[in-house]
Amino acid sequence: MRVYCVAYPADLTVFRLPMATSRDSPDDDGYKRFTEDSHNVSYGSNDANPIDEMGSRSSLSRETTETVDHWEMNYHEAAIFLEEGENNEKFDSHPRHPTALPAYLLVHNSWYYGLDLAFSIILLLLALAESPSVHKFQLPVGVHGTLELVSLGVIGVELALKLRWIGWGMILKHKRTMVKGVTLFIMVLESVIVLVRQSSHFRVTRALRPIFLVDTRACGAVRRFIRQILQSLPPILDMLVLLLFFVCSYALLGYFLFSNHQTNLYFRTLSDSFVSMFVLLTTANFPDVMMPSYAISKWNAIFFISYISTVLYVLMNLMLAVVYETFTGIEKDKFRKLLLHKRKACQLAFRLLVSKQTPNMVRFKQFHGLMRYYSRRTSQRDIILIFRQLNTSGTGALTEDEFLGIYDAITLRWRLKDPPDPWFSAAWPPLRMFCRAARTVVTWEYFEHIVYVLIIGNGLAMFIRVLESSVSLEEGAKNFCASWDTYLFLTLFLVEALLRVVGLGWTEYISSGWNFFDLSVTLVALIGSLLLLVRPNLTVVVILRPLRLLRLFKLKKRYRDIFGTLVLLSPLMWSTAIVMMVMYYFFAIIGMELFSKYDLRNCCENTTVEDFYKYSANSSSAIGYYYLNNFSNLLISGVTLFELTVVNNWFIVMDAYASVAHPSSRIFFMLFYLFTMVVLTIVVASVLEAFRFRIQYKKQTSKRDEEQMLHEEVAVDWTSLQRQVQEPKLLEVLQMDFVPGGVTFYIGRRRRTRDVLQRHMYISEIAQWLQEAEEQERITGINFVEESQISTRLMHPEA
Repeated sequence: MRVYCVAYPADLTVFRLPMATSRDSPDDDGYKRFTEDSHNVSYGSNDANPIDEMGSRSSLSRETTETVDHWEMNYHEAAIFLEEGENNEKFDSHPRHPTALPAYLLVHNSWYYGLDLAFSIILLLLALAESPSVHKFQLPVGVHGTLELVSLGVIGVELALKLRWIGWGMILKHKRTMVKGVTLFIMVLESVIVLVRQSSHFRVTRALRPIFLVDTRACGAVRRFIRQILQSLPPILDMLVLLLFFVCSYALLGYFLFSNHQTNLYFRTLSDSFVSMFVLLTTANFPDVMMPSYAISKWNAIFFISYISTVLYVLMNLMLAVVYETFTGIEKDKFRKLLLHKRKACQLAFRLLVSKQTPNMVRFKQFHGLMRYYSRRTSQRDIILIFRQLNTSGTGALTEDEFLGIYDAITLRWRLKDPPDPWFSAAWPPLRMFCRAARTVVTWEYFEHIVYVLIIGNGLAMFIRVLESSVSLEEGAKNFCASWDTYLFLTLFLVEALLRVVGLGWTEYISSGWNFFDLSVTLVALIGSLLLLVRPNLTVVVILRPLRLLRLFKLKKRYRDIFGTLVLLSPLMWSTAIVMMVMYYFFAIIGMELFSKYDLRNCCENTTVEDFYKYSANSSSAIGYYYLNNFSNLLISGVTLFELTVVNNWFIVMDAYASVAHPSSRIFFMLFYLFTMVVLTIVVASVLEAFRFRIQYKKQTSKRDEEQMLHEEVAVDWTSLQRQVQEPKLLEVLQMDFVPGGVTFYIGRRRRTRDVLQRHMYISEIAQWLQEAEEQERITGINFVEESQISTRLMHPEA
């Protein structure tokens, strides 16, 4: 949490408001005090003439006359600019006046982010309690209507506060804000009508509720993924047009070829022919759709074989290739835009940190003041190291080009290059001897081989247990994961983990992802086996024991590449899952409104799907349970939509509702298929792109190059540190981390994230992008690309 101070011209009342950050904060407990007296505020500037030294004055203090906190306002606004660059927020929503700042900070704090997310989720979950509801979650109309109004009210407050600082005139430029506002107004009106009438009505607009979830701070990556989907749509739509041309052509041909066949019910009319060929696109009705005509003439198979070969094996794969190429370009362009956006943010922040004495450089004092707002959790030691790492010129002040690296530098995790004695060096002598022996064992070159032998032995024991016959499933589960050999191997694995923790120390042990995985699955397997002894019918825990075998896949390079790709894809997979759930929610609400009143038991007489819906109170055939695929509530609708996503026999559900409701209801199911096909095609393209990216990275980067890329070394000389800091209290604190009178070496390590790897892979392109941006800046006459509504005070420093 960052603390921001705002001084008003009328009095010196200071607002201390927390501002959310993507990093953790030590005191993230909301508003501790909303107002405080001015004598409780530390402004962090000891300059004799702070106003005279400023190179540019913050727009947030443009109307203040007091001189004491103008530097503080500069630090404040510079931190906001850096956050906007980090979060890819447009600069035209930047607060440009002191009166707009409280509303801005109120919305941009972790407590309000949490409230916004919580009430957006509550709004979605209300569909469980609204008619048609899940029986166990059903609520009276007055209760769920009130909850809906409260949730919409919290979301509306955030929207009103946002409009307070961006202005009503800017709402047309913020399409997302405009859509959110219109949706909010409609939903409030509908919820009031529901409360007044005390009954629900046809409310298909409930399908728009996910808009509020997607607009939350937590779903920023989801919005970027949706944006990529929209950017990938043009080539997909082009391919869909071509695809539909072939579907319609073959539907027309099939109608004239097979409509006279009395036994073939799939081509009786042109509409039936189109539906049959559309379903055949997914192969869900093949070979059923072919067999009646195939029985009449074997030559009729040519029609169906040529169709499937053309649309499925050629056009669908061609669509994937086109989407993959488009997605690759979009991914690269997204990285370029984010890079240049962060660069603009750094330039805007840099202007607020320079002084008249050093108009082209940022001194340590100003950098320290910025970090107090931008990243409060960063320690004093890390601030020194970040500054030194950025200051490659060694001048003691940052140029603009050096300052541009702040986003990367702040992610470094620092440790001493030559670490002190092991953690147990000051322990009780007998304990120290045990820890030293454990360290010797776990660092032995054959220790890993012994661990792998134990894992293989555990796998063989499981294989033998599976082959054993058991009287019941409960006894079989107990033999598999709660027998003596289970506890033997789990004990050995726990001993291995204990030796590593004792020998290496907890911090070093847990820094390895594989160590964390091994310890987690061992403990979970142990807990599962104990639960099985207490509750023998809890047979699901049998899946826990085999998980440790995954460690064996680390031995082969191909599997390591796959796991590495999964790590790179994990943020994208999370965004994909949310997008799919949003899409499911959208179609589930519409499906409930359209089809919840229909009972599918014994429906569809004299149709091709009649047998799938034959129901008897005493028994049903193996295929007679399709009536359960309905839209009676939100959860069942989700299951039905997932079955439609798999596309196996999806037309059976579609034809059933076409029979009981209306033939035009097929449009709903066809649109759902097209939506899922588009999203899943882009997901497949993203997986291919990530895997290709990692393989190329591995080919171009050696282990030595990667280590150099992921590590930064900084040397801190105490004498130069004294000249740089010049604050006795801070120097006294730094004596714990740096050697007085000597030189201390630190190593900073970056995480192996996709962003870091992209900066390495696109190093030549980045140089070209920056050169093009500089040329554009020279043309415009300013040293950053202009954004609308940026304060002219920042573009033109005061004289």
